[in-house]
Amino acid sequence: MTDYSRFRLQALTPAIGAELLDCDLTKMDATLVEEVRAALLKHRVVFFREQDLTREQHIEFAAQFGELEIHPATPKDQADPEVLRIAHGAKSRGSENMWHSDVTWREAPSLGSILRAIELPQLGGDTLFSNMVMAYDGLSDELKEKIEPLSASHDIARVFAKRLGKAPEDLHDKFPPMVHPVVRTHPETQERLIYVNGAFTDHIVDMDPAESEALLNKLYKTAWNPELQCRFRWQEGSMAFWDNRSCQHFAASDYFPDVRVMERVTIAGDRPYFNAAA
Repeated sequence: MTDYSRFRLQALTPAIGAELLDCDLTKMDATLVEEVRAALLKHRVVFFREQDLTREQHIEFAAQFGELEIHPATPKDQADPEVLRIAHGAKSRGSENMWHSDVTWREAPSLGSILRAIELPQLGGDTLFSNMVMAYDGLSDELKEKIEPLSASHDIARVFAKRLGKAPEDLHDKFPPMVHPVVRTHPETQERLIYVNGAFTDHIVDMDPAESEALLNKLYKTAWNPELQCRFRWQEGSMAFWDNRSCQHFAASDYFPDVRVMERVTIAGDRPYFNAAA
């Protein structure tokens, strides 16, 4: 789909990202949902401006794209458990400043997330996104052939043991390490993409640790290429919806000690696989 009836699309870069302009997310219908999904699949991440959604409307919009998941960092007594509040300020420096895909430690990592700006610093706090389909396409044929049969282990404890103040063993009781293919087939577009990230990927299965570390570091760095990226500057009323399967993101933590508060609602996904025939 290249023609849209419910918004004007303005691409951010040739590689990734588009703003969906003149779009009112309070006026949801099947056509709007279909067109947003089509733009998401094509551009990997889509952005909205000047949205005045309540928390309930945020949840309702996300639910149009699938079942919602609850993050283990969400307080158990929170009224709306589907919402993950990410707040930083003078007493909490931002720690999401690494390239990553969300929750790859799940058996079925998320399809995508919708992030809404609640309170923003005067300057800074941008979010960057990188196209992991293009990252795969840019590899040599030799390297593609090497990594396509491989699988890697993803571990929640790498990030959340310290953040939640829990022992890795306690986290693993509910969320044991998960093995996913190093190269993933996108379930809707059938594109191939690099599916390892520096936050949660622990090691390549059945590979010498030193070789695993060297190969993973090489693959992680593919996301760092500015030619595969876009950078979104948040404003009041801004929202971002990214395809967590095909892109990675990086939240710039350059605003300390200013306050940055965001709310995220996440759509559940399916188990990653690699289709050699696709």
